[in-house]
Parts: sequence; C-alpha cells; structure tokens
Amino acid sequence: MSKKSENNLDLPAEILETVEPVGKRVLIRKDRDKKETKGGIRLPDNIEIPTITGRIVAVSAQVEQDPLVPLKKYDKVLFNPKSAIPVDFEGDNRLFVVDLEHVVAVFRKNR
Repeated sequence: MSKKSENNLDLPAEILETVEPVGKRVLIRKDRDKKETKGGIRLPDNIEIPTITGRIVAVSAQVEQDPLVPLKKYDKVLFNPKSAIPVDFEGDNRLFVVDLEHVVAVFRKNR
C-alpha cells in the first residue's frame, strides 16, 4: 500500500510510519494511566496529574550528539504533559514530542 506525499510521490506506507523528533526534543511513549494505587484505592478517570512517566522511543540527532544530555532511547522518564505535543500516530495517542526542558527526571537503577 502506498500513500501520496505532499510532492505527489508514491511512497510505501512503511516509509511514512516513523516519527523523528528534531531540535532538543525526544519522542516519549506515555505509560498507561493507573486505575488504582498500590494500596488498592481506585482513581477517578478525570484525575489530573501534572507530570507523567513514559519511555523514550526516539531522540533527535542533536540530543544524541550532546554529551551533556543524560537521556537515551528506552530511558524511563518523568515529563510535564501540559507542554508535550501529542502525536496522532496510534489509536491510543500515547506518543508525545517533548522538549528537553520539560523532561524533569530520568529513572536509573542502582548497580
């Protein structure tokens, strides 16, 4: 199956199905929303949480080449969703392009 691009070239659909962040940004797949706490308390669907967690699925070339940025693909991070740009690429809309300044923490395992 192919799709018409903006310049009317026939391109295979699989070529068009990637998202690469540019500038100082990363692409994050948001973790699934929690429906209850570890203690068993059910959370309402409309609860507003100012920061959420997710996994980095892609980093821009600029981020990848910067030795001062401690982020890499597959890192689990905490980010501010209010400033994240949703990517309407999947049905459940869990992908977000996020500026580095809005990634507030990275989870690391102690070795």
